[in-house]
Amino acid sequence: MNGESSRERRPGKSIRVLLAEDQGMMRGALALLLGMEEDIEVVAQVAAGDAIVDAALIHRPDVALLDIELPGLSGLDAAAELRDQAPDCRVLILTTFGRPGYLRRAMEAGAAGFLVKDGPVEELAEAIRRVLTGETVVDPALAAAALSAGPSPLTARETDVLKASADGATVADIAAVLHLSESTVRNYLSAAIGKTGTRNRAEAAREARHQGWL
Repeated sequence: MNGESSRERRPGKSIRVLLAEDQGMMRGALALLLGMEEDIEVVAQVAAGDAIVDAALIHRPDVALLDIELPGLSGLDAAAELRDQAPDCRVLILTTFGRPGYLRRAMEAGAAGFLVKDGPVEELAEAIRRVLTGETVVDPALAAAALSAGPSPLTARETDVLKASADGATVADIAAVLHLSESTVRNYLSAAIGKTGTRNRAEAAREARHQGWL
């Protein structure tokens, strides 16, 4: 290779990638493996969801590769912000959790692709290339599961109340956070419990997370 660096061997225009992953070892491994592709350059790495948009505005990536469960802001919420603030950046969700509800929410947020982390890096690199050409790339098994599962049965308010009920929050706590009456909170919780087929709000929240509705 005559001492050439990988950057020197890249084509004239590499695909610029932003990588958002909170686990340092995984983030480093992905950056290293993607960097070995001659037409891909990882231009930014972040560990928190609320750092994604600022990094995108500074580094102007062609593709943002986002995990879902990130500190500060979820990858799904960040995808929606990127759609508004960096519309030229294509979003590819890469997650451990292949949940039908997550796929639906990702597509609603404007993501161009959704893959799970157990695939080979060659498949990921090809997905990055494909979304940049305007294609939508979705894990086939997950796409089939999402179609059969249907949309979330929870209303937006029921979803908000279940999210706010995490970590042992009381009805009074939830009411204060969401600016609702305690009786209204109880009604929403009761409805969510019924729709998830569970016995209490803790089980309802777990089931909703498992389905990717939260």
